[in-house]
Amino acid sequence: MDASTTLFVAVSAIIFLAVALKQLLSGLTLTPQLKNERAAARLPPGSTGLPLLGDMLRLISAYRLPNPDLFIHERIVARHGAMSTTHLLGERAVFSADPSFNRLVLSGDGRVVDTSYPSSVATLLGARSVLVTRGPAHKGLHALALARLGYPALPPLVARVDRLVLAAVAQWEPAGAAVRLVDEARKIAMSVNVHLLGIEPGPWSESLRREFNAISDGFVSLPFPLASLLPFTTYGKALKARKNVALALQEVVRKRMDEKAMDAGADGETAAGKKGKKDMVDLLLEADGGSFSMEQMVDFCVNLLAAGYDTTSLTMTLAVKFLTETPTALAQLREEHDSIRKGKGENQSLEWSDYQSMAFTQCVINETLRVGNIVNGVLRRANTDIHFKDYIIPKGYKIFASFGAVHLSSEHYENARTFHPWRWQSKNSKVQDVPASNLFTPFGGGPRQCPGNELARVVVSVFLHHLVTRFSWDEAEEDKVVFFPTTRTLKGYPINVRLRSGSIS
Repeated sequence: MDASTTLFVAVSAIIFLAVALKQLLSGLTLTPQLKNERAAARLPPGSTGLPLLGDMLRLISAYRLPNPDLFIHERIVARHGAMSTTHLLGERAVFSADPSFNRLVLSGDGRVVDTSYPSSVATLLGARSVLVTRGPAHKGLHALALARLGYPALPPLVARVDRLVLAAVAQWEPAGAAVRLVDEARKIAMSVNVHLLGIEPGPWSESLRREFNAISDGFVSLPFPLASLLPFTTYGKALKARKNVALALQEVVRKRMDEKAMDAGADGETAAGKKGKKDMVDLLLEADGGSFSMEQMVDFCVNLLAAGYDTTSLTMTLAVKFLTETPTALAQLREEHDSIRKGKGENQSLEWSDYQSMAFTQCVINETLRVGNIVNGVLRRANTDIHFKDYIIPKGYKIFASFGAVHLSSEHYENARTFHPWRWQSKNSKVQDVPASNLFTPFGGGPRQCPGNELARVVVSVFLHHLVTRFSWDEAEEDKVVFFPTTRTLKGYPINVRLRSGSIS
């Protein structure tokens, strides 16, 4: 990263924290204005904090530690309770660590609340993307995504995912390799995503992946006017990358449109019919009677590619890190997958039934998602006055429903900060005694629940299968998980991979 970019990121972080999060961290008394407003509306307790800085420096320090949730629970929840009034992104807001209220927010999307994402998200994903659209438009796009990512389309994808993962990890053979795991995981995630568009992974998808690295950085940068004229900045690079991705995807769609026209004109059979199945581009071309504009289709594809790129790859990376640090869990996972592998013929791909038999694997994935908190929460805006318990959240207020504050709360999980996948096996655990949708929401919920959540589980499961049955590994460097500005490992988790003695292929 060059000096100018480093400076811009530093300044962006300072401005963001000073304006957006100062009120979240201070325990000072309320201003008279907020006192009167809270009294009238019966808002949750809270504070406005110090002007400008507040506890900003302490927040930066906290989010560079492995357990920033300690800060949240000690400085917010312990003082004000599971719900508190604060300032967020320069506006009055409610911070929620209450699982029941979070469920109300998630299930009430489009009615009592609407999305309230930073402008950088809308710009980089596209105004017509699934994440940004609202109302009937969102409902239609979400259903379209489910048609390709959900059941019954998902089971046949398992064998394909298996082949893509195997091709990726085969590059580590025969002598083993030193790899930066997050990069390898991103390659796998992108190869799966482009396959959904009907494209074979290769130089084209690798070029696209590099552009998405810049877009991902842009999501957490500060948007500003004329950023496209400053391509050396993080956001400027992201805008340029987004333009390049859009152009590449336009070519894919145009080519498919031409193929469809030629095939239909020749024998009345479409390209999708000849393939025997429809990919996402086919579905887009047929959506709403073929009325989608190029912009709509490109925005949808950008959202599709972005949605599983960082989140799925980070889940793979954190799962391996947590397993490495928990040898008993790794041994049990390996036993499960060795058993599956022994039941398969040589070079026989995994199938849906194999995936369904990976019981402990799902415990590992659940625990990785809970401890890692890759998506820490969601921002919404109240469409109407919201009545909850003894509180009224006024119309127009921002709401941050924190998943991480629930996932790492000792009130809901025993030894909450410990990676313990066996907790998901216990029928007597708290998690099993209450609706799972309240206490465990790594994929959101309600109308905006991630449509690719099961596919993400498939990809991580298949990756872990080939990793533990074929390889052993150790950390090449000590690495740690940090949460500022997003969840990640500082070094991308470098490991030394070698073929496992007596590996089962």
